[in-house]
Amino acid sequence: MSARGHDLSMLGRYDALLLDLDGTLMHGTRPIPHAAAAVRTARDRGLKIGFVTNNASRTPEQAVAHLATVDVEAAPEEIASSPQIAVQLLAEHAPAGSTILVLGADGLMEAVASAGFTPVREDGDEVAAVVQGFSPDLGWAQLAEGGYALRRGIPWIATNTDATLPTERGIAPGNGALVQALVHATGRTPLVAGKPEPAMFSLAAKALGARRPLAVGDRLDTDIEGGNRAGIDTLLVLTGVDSIETALRAEPVRRPTWILPDLSSLTDPAPEAVVDGATARCGAASAGLEDEDLVLSGRTGTPQALTAALGLLAARLPESALSGAVRTQDS
Repeated sequence: MSARGHDLSMLGRYDALLLDLDGTLMHGTRPIPHAAAAVRTARDRGLKIGFVTNNASRTPEQAVAHLATVDVEAAPEEIASSPQIAVQLLAEHAPAGSTILVLGADGLMEAVASAGFTPVREDGDEVAAVVQGFSPDLGWAQLAEGGYALRRGIPWIATNTDATLPTERGIAPGNGALVQALVHATGRTPLVAGKPEPAMFSLAAKALGARRPLAVGDRLDTDIEGGNRAGIDTLLVLTGVDSIETALRAEPVRRPTWILPDLSSLTDPAPEAVVDGATARCGAASAGLEDEDLVLSGRTGTPQALTAALGLLAARLPESALSGAVRTQDS
């Protein structure tokens, strides 16, 4: 690349974006400002695009159609979803062609059937495993079927354990909340297919042929942790669940590489932090550790201040979370 390191934009640093959907590109059926334009710009700059989603209620084709409603162009082969990982786990834990109890939407039923299994909605002696994914219609009757099956000790795979789901009306219970109902009722713990397990990111990057991918999402406990565990740089956007405060105070496995308010500034210069002892500088902003506090100074309201802070935390607290306060001071 011809640009100097401090002049590189986010799009200049990476060859692919692995994008979360809910909370990053849309809230339910409502588009998030700047997201669609950012995806188009990334494609125009030659980056490969992958969509990594824990939502198990849609097939890849349905996910593409849903993205189109918020003006984001996608192709089925660009979708990496938790059902794809779930059926891989099924192949490892259930006999080929066996009967699988599906607790979830039609998209999960189709994924299980496409993998050569026989999906059913009711428990029976022939059921060899349970797979559970999000569906807005999932209720007591389906959960009861799951409870009956799990009492026999058969394998149980959850597409994800997201506690919440961003929607156009706010933050709603996610698949993890429904999984916990069965955890509480049965004392069992499922295998988890989706984020924050790293397989989804590795699968997406491999499918794209990406060598320097960037994982982008709004949640520390799924998008950022999953990308970090896959050895991929991560970008937290502040358009969904998590905030600057939670990111700076996160455990190292959930600490992002970068933080941006949204996707509108992917073409802006994105300099790296320069760390010197207990301080770090990035552009006109700096961060320092005073006792146990993280103190931001200079242009504290900029992404560069957050880059300085993250760089300092990575260097000085690589194995522990920040225990003090986050403060700002005038330079």
